[in-house]
Amino acid sequence: MKVAVVTDSAAYLTPEQAAEYQIHVLPIPILWGDETLRDMIDINSQQFYERLRNDQTLPTTSQPSIGELEQQVTELVAEGYEAVIVPSISSGISSYYDNLTAYAAREKRLKVYPFDTHITCAGTAYAALLAGKMALAGKEPEAIMQALYDLRETTNVLFMVDDINHLKRTGRLSNASSFVAGLLKIKPILAMDVDHNGQGQISAIGKERQTKRAYEWIATHFGDAIKDKDYPIRATVFDANAPEAKQEWIDDLSKRYPNVTFEGSIIGPVVGVHTGEGAMALIWGRDWDKM
Repeated sequence: MKVAVVTDSAAYLTPEQAAEYQIHVLPIPILWGDETLRDMIDINSQQFYERLRNDQTLPTTSQPSIGELEQQVTELVAEGYEAVIVPSISSGISSYYDNLTAYAAREKRLKVYPFDTHITCAGTAYAALLAGKMALAGKEPEAIMQALYDLRETTNVLFMVDDINHLKRTGRLSNASSFVAGLLKIKPILAMDVDHNGQGQISAIGKERQTKRAYEWIATHFGDAIKDKDYPIRATVFDANAPEAKQEWIDDLSKRYPNVTFEGSIIGPVVGVHTGEGAMALIWGRDWDKM
C-alpha cells in the first residue's frame, strides 16, 4: 500500500527533512490584526519575534485548513496513494485533531489516519519523521500507527518561558489561575502530559528565580527520567529566538549524557504566539531513527 505523511507546520521540520522523508507540511495560520499569515511561509521565525517585540497588537493562532488538507489529499489520490498518516499538533492546545478526525470519517477516496501527538514542535517532528521513514520502507498504515503510539509513550517535554502571560492570554496554560509567576519574576517550568492520561495540555510544574536554576532543574529531571531506559534516546533542544542559549544547552547536556543523541530545532511563529520570545525547551523520547 502506498502511504503518504502530512503534518502541520508546528513540527518545524527543516526543508531537508521534509524532502528526505517525503512529508507534506500544512501551514498553521497566525492571525495578527487584519492579517492572516501562514506559519514559516508568510513570516519566518526571526521576522515573527522582531514584530512581537515591537507591535502593540498581539497575535493569535488558528488551525490548519481542512480545505487545504482536502486539496492535498486530492493530489495524493492522483499520485496513487491509498492512505495518509497525519501526525497533528496536540489536541490539548488545538482543535485541529478533532476536525481532522471528523474529516477522516467522511473522506472516501483514501484512508486517513489522524494521530494526536499530544505535543508540538520537535515532538510532532519525531512522529512525522518516524511515519515518513516507515512509509518509505513500505510498512502498512496500521503498523505505522502502532509505532507512533509506542513512540508517544516515551516522549516527554520540559520547557521554560520568560513571560507566562502569553500562555495565559491565549488560554494554553491549564493551571493558569493558580500560577502567578509573572508577578514574582519567577522562571516557570512547564510540561505537557504527553504519555499519560491527558491530551497534551500545558501545565506549570515548577518554578525557579533564576534562568540558570531553571535550566539545572530541567537538566536534572531529564537525567532522572532517562536513567533506567533500555532503549536509545533522542533529545531536541529548541528555542524561541535564543540560539546562543540553545547551543549552550546542547553542549552541556551532551557532556552530561553522552549516550543521548542531541539536536537543535526552533519554537517557530505559531508556537511562539503562546510561549513568547526567549522560551527554551527540551523534548526527548525513544530515538525514532532506531525504531
